[in-house]
Amino acid sequence: MTDKSATNELELLDKYWRAANYLSVGQIYLMSNPLLREPLLPEHIKPRLLGHWGTTPGLNFIYAHLNRIIRQRSLDLLYVCGPGHGGPGMVANTWLEGSYSEIYPHVSEDEAGMQRLFRQFSFPGGIPSHAAPETPGSINEGGELGYSLSHAFGAAFDHPELIVPCIIGDGEAETGPLAASWHGIKFLNARRDGAVLPILHLNGYKIANPTLLGRSSDEDLKQLFSGYGYEPLFVCGHEPADMHGQMADALDRAFTKIAGIQKEARTHNASPGVPRWPMLVLRSPKGWTGPQEVDGKKVEDFWRAHQVPVSACREDASHRRILENWMRSYQPEELFDANGRLNPELRALVPEGSKRMGSSPYANGGRLRRELMTPDIHNFALDTGRPGSISGQATEQFGRYLSEIFRRNQDNFRLFGPDETASNRLSPVFDVTDRTWMEPLKDYDEQLSRDGRVMEILSEHQCQGWLEGYLLTGRHGLFNCYEAFIHIVDSMFNQHAKWLKVTRKLGWRKPVSSLNYLLSSHVWRQDHNGYSHQDPGFIDHVANKKADIVRIYLPPDANTLLWVGDHCLRTWDRINVIVAGKQASPQWLDMKSAIAHCEAGMGVWEWASSAGEPDVIMACAGDVPTMETLAAVDLLRAYLPDLRIRVVNVVDLLALQTQEQHPHGKSEAEFDALFTRDKPVIFAFHGYPTLIHRLTYQRNNHRNFHVHGFNEEGTTTTPFDMTVLNELDRFHLAQAAIKHVPGVADRHPELLDDLQERLAEHHRYVREYGDDVPEVKNWTWSGLK
Repeated sequence: MTDKSATNELELLDKYWRAANYLSVGQIYLMSNPLLREPLLPEHIKPRLLGHWGTTPGLNFIYAHLNRIIRQRSLDLLYVCGPGHGGPGMVANTWLEGSYSEIYPHVSEDEAGMQRLFRQFSFPGGIPSHAAPETPGSINEGGELGYSLSHAFGAAFDHPELIVPCIIGDGEAETGPLAASWHGIKFLNARRDGAVLPILHLNGYKIANPTLLGRSSDEDLKQLFSGYGYEPLFVCGHEPADMHGQMADALDRAFTKIAGIQKEARTHNASPGVPRWPMLVLRSPKGWTGPQEVDGKKVEDFWRAHQVPVSACREDASHRRILENWMRSYQPEELFDANGRLNPELRALVPEGSKRMGSSPYANGGRLRRELMTPDIHNFALDTGRPGSISGQATEQFGRYLSEIFRRNQDNFRLFGPDETASNRLSPVFDVTDRTWMEPLKDYDEQLSRDGRVMEILSEHQCQGWLEGYLLTGRHGLFNCYEAFIHIVDSMFNQHAKWLKVTRKLGWRKPVSSLNYLLSSHVWRQDHNGYSHQDPGFIDHVANKKADIVRIYLPPDANTLLWVGDHCLRTWDRINVIVAGKQASPQWLDMKSAIAHCEAGMGVWEWASSAGEPDVIMACAGDVPTMETLAAVDLLRAYLPDLRIRVVNVVDLLALQTQEQHPHGKSEAEFDALFTRDKPVIFAFHGYPTLIHRLTYQRNNHRNFHVHGFNEEGTTTTPFDMTVLNELDRFHLAQAAIKHVPGVADRHPELLDDLQERLAEHHRYVREYGDDVPEVKNWTWSGLK
């Protein structure tokens, strides 16, 4: 390209950038007069000005230059917008390229459509101010900062043709999740994966403060990112002409570098470890090209440009003049024709078809989604024999199933976890694959390889972010984690749940695979870690979300876990939480019974129950509560042979709700058939007791529910002692049954005394020997007497 043609192209790019900036300002301020064909009047301006200008011109600048790269190199790019409040820019650019109007035809590519574009932004019944599910080309919810770069890496894994430019705001760069996500290149295999191009957008300010990296020197930033393993390229300045030249040069160098790394890895069919991938540092003023001052106070290149730089435009004529002069400075008459359409010379700068970033199938991952190839769970069934007669490890059995998933889905499934895959007893997967590891390998390393597909990094944020990016671009996965520490991603779960809720109502967004959690190393078996590792409250958090999005499963043994896990991996547009212990425990159901039980969601275990109408219902949800419930039934049968006991086990927790509250909810008749309308229910629950009361408060027999669960009592102690501390053990459950069945306690006060003495003996034994009493430690289900 000659110098003259290059200059002409950059001049056109500048015009395109001006068009995006004009549309961005218009979205924040205007509800009519979109092309300023008449002087700006108060009634043209929105009564409530909501939006964020500060980051937007930089995002528009990057978008325009990436369009040039796409056209010249015919690449597939996914634009991940980290600064969530850059929503006006994302919307403006997708409207300019035509993607927006194809999805939303009423927002047409003309003056009438431009007016609708402006009016809908941050307006009742319109669209959000941030990048959102409604935004074409977006996979990153802008409502909370910190996840953009982990989403970008998740999108790049197993997509060798994709390059993900990820724009990171300097405020966002201060968050913990983002700070850890720079390590993503140490898990990216240039041979089989795509690439990520981080673009650190430094405009110097957050809402009302300078940013840490914005005030850092170029030399310090160079050392920081070189230390992370990147080759940092800098684009710094204020004058548009100079900045366009710098940006074009930097992007040419970056994409040439990426192409070279990938060619080297793919030509020799081997990964070079961790190559020095490029990244960009873009320093540009906050609120670039906006008002420099308002009312004598600095705005451009200062935090006052963050949201609405000039705010009293309806009431104050001087403010209105500032706004009008600002918008006219972009010279809209040079950018749009008489009908409000983008001029042909600028439209020619737009990539074609699905190469447009707003139309990329990678940003609408359901379009790329392939069904997961799943094996028959019967091939992994545990032979249980008589219920409770053998012991087994549920997650180890599930690990064998996952190993076959890996065999059948070599570019479509990954397992994510914070260094806990082996700890959670999923080690059978290592018979098939290894942990991904691109850093140097030692000859004594185990289960590490360049081509491993188990993603382990000691950051729950990265595991969640990678998995979200992986799912949102069309693939499948599972996140396994210690139960207590999944709370670290509570807010990430929130954002993904909200994303799914909104996308379910957008016909153009195709379904993506469900986000699946397997929580193990749970509250009841933290024998050596103690109280710090004892918290089952994540399921309470999950239960707050919309019923059609979330599911919570508590399989009591290996075969039920196999059914639940297989089911969850084959669903879409949901968040499934599975809680299952990793320790050896009694196995209750053969595979045929497990399937029937799980499909029902809950049911009577007839083999553990008395015939006829019960005197008491012993209910349970969770593996340890199930074992303690059946042990309590053993005790009660020994004490009171004539007591009629019904055992009800719950796998699908939210089925306890009514049908109006949750799609899996049992009908009133079904619920009453299980729990009766007037008999006492002693409910042993894995989590906090209040959750069961929340879920059943509308049920006929709710007043008779007596729930035992975790009550914030814990320490480093024996497994059984943990249940005793929280009154979930067999002795307390038996006591509760005796107390609540009318007349039993009055007739048999000695039974309560005996149970209390057995509890006291347990305490004495644990504190003397540090172990569970033999009658507990060696207990096995004796069966129906």
